[in-house]
Amino acid sequence: MNDGTLYSIGELAQRTGLTVKTIRFYSDRGIVEPADRTHAGYRLYALDTVARLALVRTLRELGLGLAMIRRVVDQELTLSEVAAEHAAALDAQISILRLRRVVLAAAATREPTPEEMQLMHQLATLSETERRRLVDDFLNSVFEGLHRGSYHAAARRSMTPELPDSATDEQVRAWVELAELSMDPDFRATERRLAEDHAADLPDDAPAPPRPDMIAMVRDLVGPAVARGISPDSPRADPVVAALTAHCALAHGRPDDAEPHRWLLHRLEAASDPRRDEYFRLLALINGWPTPERLTPVIDWSVTALRIRAAR
Repeated sequence: MNDGTLYSIGELAQRTGLTVKTIRFYSDRGIVEPADRTHAGYRLYALDTVARLALVRTLRELGLGLAMIRRVVDQELTLSEVAAEHAAALDAQISILRLRRVVLAAAATREPTPEEMQLMHQLATLSETERRRLVDDFLNSVFEGLHRGSYHAAARRSMTPELPDSATDEQVRAWVELAELSMDPDFRATERRLAEDHAADLPDDAPAPPRPDMIAMVRDLVGPAVARGISPDSPRADPVVAALTAHCALAHGRPDDAEPHRWLLHRLEAASDPRRDEYFRLLALINGWPTPERLTPVIDWSVTALRIRAAR
Protein backbone atom coordinates (compact mmCIF):
# COMPACT_ATOMS: atom_id res chain seq x y z
CA MET A 1 0.00 0.00 0.00
CA ASN A 2 2.98 2.32 0.54
CA ASP A 3 4.50 3.53 -2.77
CA GLY A 4 7.29 5.46 -1.05
CA THR A 5 5.59 8.83 -1.40
CA LEU A 6 5.51 10.90 1.77
CA TYR A 7 2.89 13.48 2.64
CA SER A 8 2.89 16.56 4.81
CA ILE A 9 0.20 17.05 7.42
CA GLY A 10 -1.52 19.53 5.11
CA GLU A 11 -1.60 17.04 2.25
CA LEU A 12 -2.80 14.33 4.58
CA ALA A 13 -5.58 16.61 5.78
CA GLN A 14 -6.76 17.12 2.20
CA ARG A 15 -6.84 13.38 1.55
CA THR A 16 -8.65 12.42 4.78
CA GLY A 17 -10.93 15.38 5.38
CA LEU A 18 -9.52 15.77 8.89
CA THR A 19 -8.08 19.02 10.14
CA VAL A 20 -4.35 19.55 10.50
CA LYS A 21 -4.90 20.07 14.21
CA THR A 22 -6.69 16.72 14.55
CA ILE A 23 -3.99 14.81 12.66
CA ARG A 24 -1.29 16.44 14.76
CA PHE A 25 -3.23 15.47 17.89
CA TYR A 26 -3.41 11.81 16.79
CA SER A 27 0.26 11.91 15.88
CA ASP A 28 1.21 13.34 19.29
CA ARG A 29 -0.75 10.50 20.95
CA GLY A 30 1.10 7.89 18.90
CA ILE A 31 -2.00 6.69 17.06
CA VAL A 32 -0.37 7.57 13.74
CA GLU A 33 3.34 8.12 13.45
CA PRO A 34 5.39 10.05 10.89
CA ALA A 35 7.51 8.02 8.52
CA ASP A 36 10.12 10.78 8.25
CA ARG A 37 10.76 14.50 8.75
CA THR A 38 11.88 17.31 6.50
CA HIS A 39 15.18 19.10 7.05
CA ALA A 40 13.16 21.75 8.85
CA GLY A 41 11.66 19.14 11.20
CA TYR A 42 8.16 18.94 9.70
CA ARG A 43 6.49 15.56 9.89
CA LEU A 44 5.98 13.44 6.79
CA TYR A 45 3.59 10.49 6.58
CA ALA A 46 3.40 7.39 4.39
CA LEU A 47 0.34 6.58 2.26
CA ASP A 48 -0.87 3.84 4.64
CA THR A 49 -1.49 6.61 7.22
CA VAL A 50 -4.54 7.60 5.15
CA ALA A 51 -6.12 4.19 5.81
CA ARG A 52 -5.20 4.32 9.50
CA LEU A 53 -6.76 7.75 9.87
CA ALA A 54 -9.92 6.58 8.09
CA LEU A 55 -10.21 3.73 10.59
CA VAL A 56 -9.52 6.08 13.50
CA ARG A 57 -12.20 8.47 12.28
CA THR A 58 -14.76 5.66 11.97
CA LEU A 59 -14.00 4.32 15.44
CA ARG A 60 -14.18 7.79 16.97
CA GLU A 61 -17.58 8.38 15.35
CA LEU A 62 -18.71 5.09 16.89
CA GLY A 63 -17.74 6.46 20.29
CA LEU A 64 -14.54 4.54 21.05
CA GLY A 65 -11.93 6.14 23.26
CA LEU A 66 -8.41 6.91 22.10
CA ALA A 67 -6.82 4.23 24.30
CA MET A 68 -8.87 1.48 22.69
CA ILE A 69 -8.37 2.94 19.20
CA ARG A 70 -4.63 2.85 19.69
CA ARG A 71 -4.81 -0.84 20.63
CA VAL A 72 -6.78 -1.51 17.45
CA VAL A 73 -4.42 0.30 15.10
CA ASP A 74 -1.49 -1.37 16.86
CA GLN A 75 -3.30 -4.70 16.29
CA GLU A 76 -3.43 -5.53 19.99
CA LEU A 77 -7.18 -6.00 19.59
CA THR A 78 -9.16 -7.20 16.60
CA LEU A 79 -12.03 -5.15 15.27
CA SER A 80 -14.47 -7.94 16.19
CA GLU A 81 -13.26 -7.91 19.80
CA VAL A 82 -13.60 -4.15 19.98
CA ALA A 83 -17.04 -4.23 18.34
CA ALA A 84 -18.31 -6.82 20.84
CA GLU A 85 -16.94 -4.93 23.83
CA HIS A 86 -18.29 -1.59 22.63
CA ALA A 87 -21.68 -3.06 21.72
CA ALA A 88 -22.00 -4.36 25.29
CA ALA A 89 -21.12 -0.93 26.66
CA LEU A 90 -23.68 0.68 24.37
CA ASP A 91 -26.32 -1.81 25.51
CA ALA A 92 -25.72 -0.70 29.10
CA GLN A 93 -25.92 2.97 28.10
CA ILE A 94 -29.10 2.35 26.10
CA SER A 95 -30.66 0.59 29.08
CA ILE A 96 -29.88 3.54 31.33
CA LEU A 97 -31.25 6.00 28.78
CA ARG A 98 -34.43 3.96 28.38
CA LEU A 99 -34.98 3.95 32.13
CA ARG A 100 -34.44 7.69 32.28
CA ARG A 101 -36.88 8.16 29.41
CA VAL A 102 -39.50 6.02 31.16
CA VAL A 103 -39.18 8.01 34.38
CA LEU A 104 -39.38 11.35 32.56
CA ALA A 105 -42.37 10.22 30.48
CA ALA A 106 -44.18 9.08 33.62
CA ALA A 107 -43.34 12.33 35.38
CA ALA A 108 -44.70 14.33 32.44
CA THR A 109 -48.16 12.81 33.00
CA ARG A 110 -48.22 12.90 36.81
CA GLU A 111 -46.70 16.20 37.95
CA PRO A 112 -44.81 14.45 40.78
CA THR A 113 -43.21 16.12 43.75
CA PRO A 114 -39.39 16.07 43.90
CA GLU A 115 -39.62 13.24 46.42
CA GLU A 116 -41.92 11.20 44.14
CA MET A 117 -39.61 11.87 41.20
CA GLN A 118 -36.65 10.55 43.18
CA LEU A 119 -38.61 7.46 44.20
CA MET A 120 -39.64 6.76 40.60
CA HIS A 121 -36.02 6.98 39.49
CA GLN A 122 -34.86 4.68 42.28
CA LEU A 123 -37.54 2.09 41.48
CA ALA A 124 -36.71 2.16 37.77
CA THR A 125 -33.01 1.54 38.38
CA LEU A 126 -33.23 -1.27 40.94
CA SER A 127 -31.18 -4.35 40.21
CA GLU A 128 -32.91 -7.71 39.75
CA THR A 129 -31.95 -8.67 43.32
CA GLU A 130 -33.31 -5.41 44.69
CA ARG A 131 -36.54 -5.82 42.70
CA ARG A 132 -36.94 -9.33 44.09
CA ARG A 133 -36.39 -8.07 47.64
CA LEU A 134 -39.06 -5.38 47.22
CA VAL A 135 -41.59 -7.86 45.80
CA ASP A 136 -40.86 -10.40 48.54
CA ASP A 137 -41.38 -7.74 51.19
CA PHE A 138 -44.81 -6.90 49.76
CA LEU A 139 -45.92 -10.51 49.35
CA ASN A 140 -44.65 -11.41 52.83
CA SER A 141 -46.80 -8.63 54.25
CA VAL A 142 -49.80 -10.19 52.49
CA PHE A 143 -49.28 -13.93 52.97
CA GLU A 144 -46.85 -14.49 55.83
CA GLY A 145 -48.26 -16.85 58.46
CA LEU A 146 -51.25 -17.90 56.33
CA HIS A 147 -49.91 -21.24 55.12
CA ARG A 148 -52.73 -23.59 54.17
CA GLY A 149 -51.53 -26.39 51.94
CA SER A 150 -50.31 -25.17 48.55
CA TYR A 151 -52.93 -22.46 48.05
CA HIS A 152 -50.97 -19.48 49.30
CA ALA A 153 -47.82 -20.57 47.49
CA ALA A 154 -49.84 -20.58 44.25
CA ALA A 155 -51.52 -17.27 45.11
CA ARG A 156 -48.14 -15.74 45.85
CA ARG A 157 -46.77 -16.88 42.50
CA SER A 158 -49.82 -15.47 40.73
CA MET A 159 -49.04 -12.03 42.21
CA THR A 160 -45.30 -12.02 41.50
CA PRO A 161 -44.02 -9.66 38.78
CA GLU A 162 -41.11 -10.90 36.65
CA LEU A 163 -39.63 -8.01 34.69
CA PRO A 164 -37.87 -9.54 31.64
CA ASP A 165 -34.27 -8.64 30.81
CA SER A 166 -35.40 -7.18 27.48
CA ALA A 167 -38.33 -5.28 28.99
CA THR A 168 -40.09 -2.70 26.87
CA ASP A 169 -40.53 0.89 27.99
CA GLU A 170 -44.16 0.06 28.77
CA GLN A 171 -43.14 -2.87 30.98
CA VAL A 172 -40.56 -0.80 32.86
CA ARG A 173 -43.13 1.94 33.44
CA ALA A 174 -45.64 -0.67 34.64
CA TRP A 175 -43.01 -2.03 37.03
CA VAL A 176 -42.43 1.42 38.52
CA GLU A 177 -46.17 1.93 39.04
CA LEU A 178 -46.66 -1.55 40.50
CA ALA A 179 -43.70 -1.10 42.85
CA GLU A 180 -45.12 2.21 44.08
CA LEU A 181 -48.50 0.56 44.64
CA SER A 182 -46.98 -2.38 46.52
CA MET A 183 -45.28 0.07 48.91
CA ASP A 184 -48.60 1.73 49.83
CA PRO A 185 -49.34 0.70 53.47
CA ASP A 186 -53.10 0.99 52.96
CA PHE A 187 -53.02 -1.23 49.88
CA ARG A 188 -50.90 -3.76 51.77
CA ALA A 189 -53.41 -3.78 54.61
CA THR A 190 -56.29 -4.32 52.17
CA GLU A 191 -54.55 -7.26 50.51
CA ARG A 192 -53.70 -8.74 53.91
CA ARG A 193 -57.36 -8.61 55.00
CA LEU A 194 -58.42 -10.36 51.80
CA ALA A 195 -55.78 -13.06 52.28
CA GLU A 196 -56.90 -13.60 55.88
CA ASP A 197 -60.56 -13.83 54.83
CA HIS A 198 -59.70 -16.35 52.15
CA ALA A 199 -57.54 -18.33 54.59
CA ALA A 200 -60.61 -18.63 56.80
CA ASP A 201 -62.44 -20.25 53.88
CA LEU A 202 -59.78 -22.92 53.36
CA PRO A 203 -60.27 -26.32 55.02
CA ASP A 204 -58.13 -27.23 57.98
CA ASP A 205 -57.58 -30.66 56.45
CA ALA A 206 -54.95 -30.06 53.74
CA PRO A 207 -56.07 -32.85 51.34
CA ALA A 208 -59.63 -31.46 51.18
CA PRO A 209 -60.42 -29.22 48.22
CA PRO A 210 -60.62 -25.48 48.91
CA ARG A 211 -63.95 -23.76 48.82
CA PRO A 212 -64.86 -21.78 45.69
CA ASP A 213 -63.26 -18.37 45.41
CA MET A 214 -65.84 -15.79 46.44
CA ILE A 215 -64.71 -13.14 43.96
CA ALA A 216 -64.97 -15.66 41.11
CA MET A 217 -68.52 -16.48 42.22
CA VAL A 218 -69.42 -12.79 42.25
CA ARG A 219 -67.98 -12.38 38.77
CA ASP A 220 -69.94 -15.32 37.40
CA LEU A 221 -73.27 -14.53 39.09
CA VAL A 222 -73.28 -10.72 38.97
CA GLY A 223 -71.37 -10.14 35.74
CA PRO A 224 -74.37 -10.87 33.46
CA ALA A 225 -76.55 -8.45 35.45
CA VAL A 226 -73.98 -5.69 35.17
CA ALA A 227 -73.60 -6.39 31.44
CA ARG A 228 -77.40 -6.08 30.98
CA GLY A 229 -77.45 -2.77 32.81
CA ILE A 230 -79.58 -3.94 35.73
CA SER A 231 -79.44 -1.38 38.52
CA PRO A 232 -78.46 -2.74 41.95
CA ASP A 233 -81.49 -1.03 43.52
CA SER A 234 -83.91 -2.46 40.95
CA PRO A 235 -86.35 -5.26 41.77
CA ARG A 236 -84.74 -7.08 38.84
CA ALA A 237 -81.61 -7.29 40.98
CA ASP A 238 -83.40 -9.19 43.76
CA PRO A 239 -83.02 -12.70 42.29
CA VAL A 240 -79.37 -11.96 41.43
CA VAL A 241 -78.62 -10.92 45.02
CA ALA A 242 -80.57 -13.88 46.41
CA ALA A 243 -78.65 -16.31 44.22
CA LEU A 244 -75.33 -14.69 45.10
CA THR A 245 -76.05 -14.77 48.83
CA ALA A 246 -77.26 -18.35 48.78
CA HIS A 247 -74.35 -19.65 46.70
CA CYS A 248 -71.71 -17.88 48.79
CA ALA A 249 -73.29 -18.87 52.11
CA LEU A 250 -73.54 -22.50 51.06
CA ALA A 251 -70.05 -22.65 49.53
CA HIS A 252 -68.48 -21.08 52.60
CA GLY A 253 -70.32 -23.12 55.22
CA ARG A 254 -72.83 -20.50 56.32
CA PRO A 255 -76.19 -21.77 54.97
CA ASP A 256 -77.98 -21.08 58.28
CA ASP A 257 -76.55 -17.59 58.78
CA ALA A 258 -79.33 -15.27 60.00
CA GLU A 259 -77.84 -12.28 58.18
CA PRO A 260 -76.05 -13.61 55.10
CA HIS A 261 -76.31 -10.21 53.42
CA ARG A 262 -74.30 -8.52 56.15
CA TRP A 263 -71.66 -11.26 56.22
CA LEU A 264 -71.22 -11.19 52.44
CA LEU A 265 -71.27 -7.39 52.43
CA HIS A 266 -68.42 -7.29 54.94
CA ARG A 267 -66.36 -9.65 52.81
CA LEU A 268 -66.97 -7.79 49.56
CA GLU A 269 -66.36 -4.34 51.05
CA ALA A 270 -62.83 -5.49 51.84
CA ALA A 271 -62.39 -6.49 48.20
CA SER A 272 -63.93 -3.29 46.83
CA ASP A 273 -60.68 -1.53 45.97
CA PRO A 274 -59.94 -0.44 42.38
CA ARG A 275 -56.23 -0.66 43.19
CA ARG A 276 -56.54 -4.45 42.98
CA ASP A 277 -57.64 -4.23 39.36
CA GLU A 278 -54.77 -1.84 38.69
CA TYR A 279 -52.25 -4.15 40.37
CA PHE A 280 -53.30 -7.13 38.25
CA ARG A 281 -53.40 -5.03 35.09
CA LEU A 282 -49.82 -3.88 35.69
CA LEU A 283 -48.79 -7.41 36.68
CA ALA A 284 -50.14 -8.83 33.42
CA LEU A 285 -48.33 -6.17 31.42
CA ILE A 286 -45.02 -6.85 33.17
CA ASN A 287 -45.30 -10.63 32.86
CA GLY A 288 -46.65 -10.64 29.33
CA TRP A 289 -49.99 -12.17 30.38
CA PRO A 290 -53.40 -11.43 28.81
CA THR A 291 -55.09 -8.35 30.23
CA PRO A 292 -57.33 -9.53 33.11
CA GLU A 293 -61.00 -8.73 33.42
CA ARG A 294 -61.76 -5.79 35.70
CA LEU A 295 -63.62 -7.00 38.79
CA THR A 296 -64.30 -3.63 40.45
CA PRO A 297 -67.60 -3.05 38.55
CA VAL A 298 -69.18 -6.36 39.66
CA ILE A 299 -67.89 -5.99 43.23
CA ASP A 300 -69.15 -2.41 43.50
CA TRP A 301 -72.53 -3.48 42.09
CA SER A 302 -72.73 -6.29 44.64
CA VAL A 303 -71.73 -4.04 47.55
CA THR A 304 -74.37 -1.45 46.61
CA ALA A 305 -77.06 -4.11 46.18
CA LEU A 306 -76.21 -5.79 49.49
CA ARG A 307 -76.15 -2.50 51.38
CA ILE A 308 -79.63 -1.65 50.14
CA ARG A 309 -81.04 -5.01 51.16
CA ALA A 310 -79.19 -5.17 54.47
CA ALA A 311 -80.80 -1.87 55.45
CA ARG A 312 -84.32 -3.11 54.78
